[in-house]
Amino acid sequence: MEISEIYLNRLSESSELYKEVAEKLGIDRITDKASLSGALMGLDSPHTFKLYVSDEDVINPAVDEITEVFRSCDGNSHMITVEILEDEFLNLIDEHSRLTRTSKPRSLVHRDGDLHPTVHIWLIKRRDMGIYVLLQKRSPEKDVNPDRYDVSAAGHVSQGGEFRHAAVRELKEELGIEITGEKLELIGLINSVTKYGEINDNELSAIYLCREDIDTDQLVLQSSEVSEVCWAEIDEILSIMKNDDFPNCISLKELDMIKKAVF
Repeated sequence: MEISEIYLNRLSESSELYKEVAEKLGIDRITDKASLSGALMGLDSPHTFKLYVSDEDVINPAVDEITEVFRSCDGNSHMITVEILEDEFLNLIDEHSRLTRTSKPRSLVHRDGDLHPTVHIWLIKRRDMGIYVLLQKRSPEKDVNPDRYDVSAAGHVSQGGEFRHAAVRELKEELGIEITGEKLELIGLINSVTKYGEINDNELSAIYLCREDIDTDQLVLQSSEVSEVCWAEIDEILSIMKNDDFPNCISLKELDMIKKAVF
């Protein structure tokens, strides 16, 4: 049985959506409901379609009519099986480390190892001669690295987004911190490739510092992402990271970047 994955992006124009469907079916001149229905009902071999619909809360009539046609044909033809999945779409990064307009469902980005944008935000403070960073402990509900200490806040850059805006959003969502983008200091980009079971995570991460005076007692933690937070001195972290009793997924490169940026 042939399987086709079709991306229905709610931010795309009608012509772009029908072009996507036509290319995945390998059929020319699918431009509306009628031509799509005719193409589907004309299939002479079993075919499974996975329709990935982007998760923006926007109305796109073309997306709705395309999914309606697929559902109808699924019910009227034994040759067609349709699965509709909602997913976050991510813009991909090209070979020159530039953000592109090409977007793809997050689950498939992680399956296929496509290079995609993320942000890492480190809350820092100086005390005496030490540099302290805020660590979050990842929620036990997380699919990747549950119950491990990590960067203060992090997340993907959704399609149509920008690194700094995504960093502001993640601080708000994960820690309840509301700040403007000007308060974030970009200290570099890091490409990291990690495999977690079936997840092939190929990220280009923008690394930001936030030097705001943060009272951890006032933080509002997103329970699905963060179970707790704590301050830790960088050199102490580097020392205990050699110990298997310290569960973490902290990047040594990022800690080194922080020290260079602060001193």
